[in-house]
Amino acid sequence: MKGGTLIYVGFVFLCDWFISGNTLEAQASNRSFTIDYENDRFLKDGKPFRYISGSIHYFRVLPSEWRDRLRKLRMAGFNAVQTYVEWASHEPEPDVYDFSGMLDVEKFISTAQEEDLLVILRLGPFIDAERDMGGLPYWLLRKNQDMRLRSSDPTFLKEVDDWFVNVMFPKVKPLLYKNGGPIIMMQVENEYGSYPACDYAYTAHLRSLYQKAFGDSVLLFTTDGDGVGYLKCGKIQDIFSTVDFGPQADLEKAFGAMRLFQPHGPLVNSEYYPGWLDHWGEPHSTVDGEKVAQVLDDMLSLNASVNMYMFHGGTSFGFGAGSNLGSNFKVCPTSYDYDAPLNEAGDPTEKYWLLRNITQKYLPLPPGDVPPPSPKYSYGEVKMSILGSVLQLKTILQSVSAMWPLTFEELSVPSGLVLYETVIPFRTPDPARLTISDVHDRGYVFVDQHYVGMVSREAKLFDVPLQSLPNQTLSIIVESQGRVCFGPGINDFKGLTTKPTIEDRELKNWRMTPIPVTHTKRLSSALDNLEETLAQQLLRHTQLQGTPQGGMSFYRGSFSIPKDAAHPQDTFLKLDGWRKGIVWVNGFNLGRYWPEVGPQVTLYVPRGILKTGTNSIYLLEQEVSPCALSSKCVVTLQDTPEIAGPTPFSE
Repeated sequence: MKGGTLIYVGFVFLCDWFISGNTLEAQASNRSFTIDYENDRFLKDGKPFRYISGSIHYFRVLPSEWRDRLRKLRMAGFNAVQTYVEWASHEPEPDVYDFSGMLDVEKFISTAQEEDLLVILRLGPFIDAERDMGGLPYWLLRKNQDMRLRSSDPTFLKEVDDWFVNVMFPKVKPLLYKNGGPIIMMQVENEYGSYPACDYAYTAHLRSLYQKAFGDSVLLFTTDGDGVGYLKCGKIQDIFSTVDFGPQADLEKAFGAMRLFQPHGPLVNSEYYPGWLDHWGEPHSTVDGEKVAQVLDDMLSLNASVNMYMFHGGTSFGFGAGSNLGSNFKVCPTSYDYDAPLNEAGDPTEKYWLLRNITQKYLPLPPGDVPPPSPKYSYGEVKMSILGSVLQLKTILQSVSAMWPLTFEELSVPSGLVLYETVIPFRTPDPARLTISDVHDRGYVFVDQHYVGMVSREAKLFDVPLQSLPNQTLSIIVESQGRVCFGPGINDFKGLTTKPTIEDRELKNWRMTPIPVTHTKRLSSALDNLEETLAQQLLRHTQLQGTPQGGMSFYRGSFSIPKDAAHPQDTFLKLDGWRKGIVWVNGFNLGRYWPEVGPQVTLYVPRGILKTGTNSIYLLEQEVSPCALSSKCVVTLQDTPEIAGPTPFSE
C-alpha cells in the first residue's frame, strides 16, 4: 500500500502542477495592454485604463534606494514608472557588457512590479536624458569616424541590431506585461523629430526590428515635441505617436498637433516637465509647483495619460553628464535634481504633495504612509593632503605616440583627461601665440611644466600667449566635459580635434597619456606608485608640478563614521576654496564639481557608498586648491544640499 500511496500522491502532485502551470499560462495569456482606437483609450486586460507615470532612471540612483524611490512614486498615486536604457553604460566597450549594481535594469523593473507599478521602457538606442552622447557608446566614433549616428548608415545599424537583437530584446521579453511582467509599452527611438537626419529608412528599420522580436506582445510608441515640425519626422507608420510638453504649453494646441498625426487613440503626454535641466554657470531651473499641478489636473480631466519627466532626477554620477550646443557649448552639472517632486536625495518636496492631491482625484491612493525623507548627517571637515600632480603621474602611465594628436576616441578613452605633449622644435617670437582652434573641451597649457594658460570650448578661448625656446616641451592637459547629448552635434569627438599651431606653424610628433580617472582601481594603483616614487625622491612637498595655485593635482583625505545602527546617513560634500575637479568617495566617482561657476555647490553623497569606520576621499583639483593659498586644506560633509547657488558669470 505504501507504494500505491506514493503513486497516488505523485499523481495528485503532477495534476496539481499541470493545473497550476496551465492556470499561470492562462493568466499570462489573458494579460493584454492595447489601444481602443474607436473610443480613444487604452485597454488593460480588456478594461478601460489610463496611466499616470513618472520617470526615474535606474542608472542615476543607487540600487539600495530603488525601492524607496519607486514606493514614493506609487504612494503619490502614480501607477507606472518610465525609464530609459542607456546603451553606453551597459556596453562600455564592444562586446563588454555590464548589468551589475546600478546597471541591473532587470532588477529595477522587477522591483517596480513588486511595488505595484507598471513600466514604460525607452530602449533608445539614443536617449538624450542629458547624458554623455545621448547614451550612445563613445566607441561608435572609434569604429567609424564618419559614422552617421541615428541614421540608416549600415555601420550604425549593424551595431544597433547587435545590441538590440542579441542583448536587450532577450532580457526584456520575459518582462513584458503579456508574459507576466510589468512592461506595458516600449518606445521606438526618442524624439527623432528633433534630429535633422529625418531618415525614414532608419525609423522603418527600427520598427521592423521591434515587430519581428515582439510581434503584438507589447505596445510600441514614439515621443516627439508638440509641434508639426517635430512629428513630421518623428512619426513612424503603424507606431502609436505621443507628444511631450511642459506646463507652459497650450493644451489644445499641444494635443492638436498630436491629433494631426494620431487622429485616434488616447491622448498622451510622454514627457510632462515639472522642472528643467541645469547647466554649469546658469541659475538653477525651477518651475512653479502650483502651475505644474494645475496643468496635470487639466490633462487628466481630458482622460489623457501622462508621464512626468522627471519624477525623481537623481544624480549623474561619474562622467555620465552630457552637454548641449546652442549659441555656445554648455555643460550639464552632476546633479540631475530637475526641480522634480522627489529631490536629488529622494525626499518629497512641496511639489510632491501638490501633485498627490491631484492624482487622488483620478486614481485611488494606495494604503499606507509615504516613506519619510532619508536622514542626513554632517560628518564635518575632512583634512586633505596632496599626493602629486598629473604631470608627475605621467611617468607611471603608458603613452601613445603619433605624428598628429589623436582624439579620446582613437585612444579608447571614454571620458576624463588626456595629457598631450610635444617638443617645440623651432624658435618662436616673444611672446608667441599658441592656437588650438577646436579643443574639446578644456585645455590646460604648460611649457616645461610651467602653467601658461587655458583654452576653452565653452568660453570660446582658443589662443594662449606663451614664451618658449627650441626643444622645450609643450604639454596640454585636455578635459572632456561631456559629449553633446541632443541635436546634430552628438558625434562629439573629444581631445585635440585639430592641429595646434604656434604662429601658424603646425606642431608634430605628439605623445599622449590617458589619465585613468575612469578606472578607479587603475587610478588608485597609479597614485600609490606615484606616492612611493615621490617619497623616495623627497619631492612630495618640495617640487610638485601643476598650476601655481595647486591645480592639476591629486589630494587625499579620510573621515570616520560612527559604528552604530543610525549610520551611515546621506550627506553632502562642500568644497569651499576648491575650483574645479573630480571627487571619489570610497572609490565611487561622485562626479564633477565646479562651485565657482554654480549653480551646484555641493555633491550628493548617498549613504549606500559609505561605511561605518574609516572612509576615503580623493580629489583631482584641476585649477585652484585652498591648500596652496591658505592653511585650511579641507572639504566639508554637511547635512544640507546647495544646488541653487550663485552663478556670478551668468548673463
